[in-house]
Amino acid sequence: MKKLTLLRHAKSGWTDRETRDFDRPINERGIRGALLIGQYLKHEGVTFDKTIASPALRVIETIDHLENGYGITLNPDWDRRIYLASSVTLIDVLHGIDDSADHVLMVGHNPGLEDLVFDIVPDDGSCPLRDEVEAKLPTSAVAVLELDVKSWADVANKCGKITGLMRPRDLDPSLGPEQD
Repeated sequence: MKKLTLLRHAKSGWTDRETRDFDRPINERGIRGALLIGQYLKHEGVTFDKTIASPALRVIETIDHLENGYGITLNPDWDRRIYLASSVTLIDVLHGIDDSADHVLMVGHNPGLEDLVFDIVPDDGSCPLRDEVEAKLPTSAVAVLELDVKSWADVANKCGKITGLMRPRDLDPSLGPEQD
């Protein structure tokens, strides 16, 4: 059994229309959301064996603020393939993870992260949290998946279930859906 936690980057903005998408920073709501999720992970005692992340600026800043709330430095492996990746590409990234890591944090972007959940978790009514993700995986949200595999190389469609979902609005209603 492997565990995969997905974290969507924090809320970002388009304050400067000349900035490339890759270089967009997070905004004040994003800072608050990432900090809250970091505090939540700390409170829950969650630990990761490995962190892999998109090198986009909004992901880097998300991790910085998450670490401030979490109190732990994650030391991510930056993987350009995660930037705006499809589910198929994200599964390829997972296939390359060393099996000594049992719990991996992947930080990236939608729609790839949502699509990864849809591919890994069967749509058979057995997992109500899948429906929550189908409605939306908002910025700074974390989804925890348990994968029925012994090796990361075995990750495939319909191999897991969602066992946890936390959104910033669940921790602070002022970060509600209209702000996702």
